Amino acid sequence: MTFALSIIVPLYNEEANVGPMYDAIRAAVANLRARVEVVFVDDGSRDHTFETAEVLPRDQDNVHLRLVKFRRNYGQTAAMAAGIEHARGTILITMDGDLQNDPADIPLFLEKIDEGFDLVVGWRHDRQDHWSRVLPSKIANWLIGKATGVPIKDNGCSLKAYRAELIKAIPLYSEMHRFIPAMSSLAGARIAEIKVRHHPRKFGRSKYGFSRIYKVFLDLLAISTILGFYRRPVAGFATLAVTASVVALFSLISAVAYAVVAPDEPGIVFSGLTVLSGALAIFLLFLGLLSQLIHSTMTRRFDPFRRLAARLVSTHPEEHLA
Repeated sequence: MTFALSIIVPLYNEEANVGPMYDAIRAAVANLRARVEVVFVDDGSRDHTFETAEVLPRDQDNVHLRLVKFRRNYGQTAAMAAGIEHARGTILITMDGDLQNDPADIPLFLEKIDEGFDLVVGWRHDRQDHWSRVLPSKIANWLIGKATGVPIKDNGCSLKAYRAELIKAIPLYSEMHRFIPAMSSLAGARIAEIKVRHHPRKFGRSKYGFSRIYKVFLDLLAISTILGFYRRPVAGFATLAVTASVVALFSLISAVAYAVVAPDEPGIVFSGLTVLSGALAIFLLFLGLLSQLIHSTMTRRFDPFRRLAARLVSTHPEEHLA
């Protein structure tokens, strides 16, 4: 069965939020003239999150509930990826399960999708979190925008809407859900950002902290490399190799000049810099050739990115939801 809309909610130790979240989603989509699928993904919760979700009505009004359960905790991105894989809607919406995202904002996302956008990102403009979460988030968003060229104000907001044909082609792992807009830019997707409401957490505890920051920076490095090198990796490394070669050449000239001017004094600094820069240039060149070889022989790992770059994203949904 195909649904017009699928709403994906990763859950981890949210037993007190499951019921209110389901009720809020049903209220938000009650006026839609379409069948809606809600996908709850239990990310290995240690409390009774899954048991609480199991007793919820599977079919009520225009809403069908579907449950996915992990054997252990794999993280938010993995749970989101599983929900996306199992979702059967033509439009997909993701959101957190802690009730800080407001399901009442869902119609706003659908309006933007109906305008022809392929990805709509929520912006928590009045974020109700402690400064220890807000400040690192602002810094990360600035860095992500500079590194990827996609200036999204709130990459970390889980409340997003996507066309299924777009999001299902994007490989997600680690903390990569933050970089979905950047990955979507490979397809030339039309991206919009709208203000959304954000509420203080009422039940349970936050799962995020400073320990996640280093993962985000590592993923930022990875996504920058993918965006810059995925077509011709040898070209990127060759550029770095040329830069190192230029440094080596100037160091060599400086070493020779120093030897002529002061033959009795050893030019260890310039000679050493020449050797190191030259070795680095050779290393980078061979690394580029190796990357090109891997890129050519392991095409399956890069197929999702090629499909994104080659896919023509439709600009008109098959069905209007409102």
